[in-house]
Amino acid sequence: MPNKLAQRLSVVAPSITLAMNAKAQELRAQGVDVFAFGVGEPDFEPPAHVLEFAKKAIDAGVSKYTAVTGVPALKKAIVDATEKRRGFSCKPENICVGVGAKHVLFNLAVALYEAGDEVIIPAPYWVSYPEQVRIVGATPVIVETTEESGWKMSPAQLQNALTPKTKAVILCTPSNPTGTAYAEAEMKGLLDVLAGHDCWIIVDEIYADLVYDGFKHVSASAIAPQLRDRIITVDGVSKSFAMTGWRIGWGIAPPHIIKALDLVQGQSTTNPAAISQQAAIAALTGPLDDLAAMRETFQKRRNAMVAGLNSVPGIRCRTPEGAFYAFADCRGLYGLPYQGRKIENDEDVAFWLLEAARVATVPGSGFGAKGYVRFSYAQSEARIAAGIEAMKAAVAKAKG
Repeated sequence: MPNKLAQRLSVVAPSITLAMNAKAQELRAQGVDVFAFGVGEPDFEPPAHVLEFAKKAIDAGVSKYTAVTGVPALKKAIVDATEKRRGFSCKPENICVGVGAKHVLFNLAVALYEAGDEVIIPAPYWVSYPEQVRIVGATPVIVETTEESGWKMSPAQLQNALTPKTKAVILCTPSNPTGTAYAEAEMKGLLDVLAGHDCWIIVDEIYADLVYDGFKHVSASAIAPQLRDRIITVDGVSKSFAMTGWRIGWGIAPPHIIKALDLVQGQSTTNPAAISQQAAIAALTGPLDDLAAMRETFQKRRNAMVAGLNSVPGIRCRTPEGAFYAFADCRGLYGLPYQGRKIENDEDVAFWLLEAARVATVPGSGFGAKGYVRFSYAQSEARIAAGIEAMKAAVAKAKG
């Protein structure tokens, strides 16, 4: 039938994030002030020198196709930044620049996974990890973690999940949605397990620069150089430089994997936007003062958000090590009245918060963690404080 969709789409779950965003946008269109605690991007502008460099590049006529996997100057900037900020060396032939880190991860799924393959993913997970695995016919193997463990997969759990079908393991540190980050010794424990199993190790480090309280992020490739022929590092400028809309991310991998990504990308998007690549060069080669200031601000906001959430009756929240999300246990709100019935799950909590307190969040079930809700603190401390007060008032009103 000409209007029949491909069967592969039937296994992909719709995004609860989109439903939440649609409802929040509907309220904003009505003139309602919504607290945007669901957003997954910094509220800062890119550094001024990045914008100025991009403007000059436009004036200089940067508007044509580039090499599929990125211009040489950007690859050199990535090589230098990786050695300086991630602690390991790579070469231009180890780099594929994509249209954001998400694009790189999708291209990896196309290049690596097929029917019969298993991909291990710790939960809570970023919503796209399992769906990208499913869309190419492979099977995500979800490893449940707990708040008590700091939302971290243990070496024993990893060992138990590995099978001869395991094609890859996806790790994200610091994590979206929990903000959890693996310390060097914890990451080494996982890598020691993987040393004895022939599979790809994909490490998403997009939030690596946003860690707090002196936490030190150490890249997997720096910890286990003997495994670099199997480690694929995913990184980008979206979070560290507040450049989400510029859509520049990259993968660092063995040369034959980069050639595979070149092949996939060459038949889909071709190169990332030429002007965005120039902006990324400026970000990676320029001063890091804005990044340091943003990190300091996020730490203050994190403290305000976590303290605020813990002051709301029915909500409990641990302090995350990085990123800009607080992942809160909201099961204490179950039973409150909602649309003629009672709140029963985290989706109910999220939609109730939006309707009763005008607070937009994302329910944890979309991340594989029922009973929890993700709050972004990419908002000013004043907005965080006001949103917390709105939540407290909503709970008090609901309790009568």
